[in-house]
Amino acid sequence: MSLRWFWSKAVLLHPSLLWLMMLIYIPGTAYGYYWYKDQLISTWHEHPHWQIVFVPDSPSASLFFAIAMLWLWISPDPPRAGWARALRGVVEALGVVTSVKYGVWATAIIFAGYAQGSPLDSVSWMLIIGHSAMAVCALFYARFFTFSGFALLAAAAWTFLNDAVDYTYHVFPYLPYQLDDDLTAVCVFTVLLTALSVMAAGLARFVPAASGIADR
Repeated sequence: MSLRWFWSKAVLLHPSLLWLMMLIYIPGTAYGYYWYKDQLISTWHEHPHWQIVFVPDSPSASLFFAIAMLWLWISPDPPRAGWARALRGVVEALGVVTSVKYGVWATAIIFAGYAQGSPLDSVSWMLIIGHSAMAVCALFYARFFTFSGFALLAAAAWTFLNDAVDYTYHVFPYLPYQLDDDLTAVCVFTVLLTALSVMAAGLARFVPAASGIADR
């Protein structure tokens, strides 16, 4: 059995695997929002209310991706035109870009904190595995989505806006305290990672489609 078989459309879009993904993503997304509970409450009471939407980065990423996967599963062929197609494309693009971005970001931040003395416990490993899987899944499934270049630009704009709000108004995810004096470096890394995630999403979506790999 070739490794290519595991990458095939028949495997990745098999209903059993899609059911398993939903059983992981839906509770995982709910738990992610619960994880941000304290920061959401703090932001609601100490910041303008409009900023709260920019707080739960990772669970929002998994929510976008879960919706995109459900859409793909229930309706593989998107509408040919109109607002429904545009909305679906933006959700798909956001699901891929933000899953790659925050999947890598969370893992990198945990290891950066560990390098400066933060403990690497079982919870840390759970977060590392979960967030790494987010990024990998997004890149694996991007070739089955149908978002356009304009949808990708919209997702990029939103993600860069999220970075700007996070580090302008200090509503970024809580960091290990060991990184408190590295905030400028974290900000630069975050913005660069957004750019790289947009590029990765574009390559994962458009290269297979251009070569016909998406249909295999």
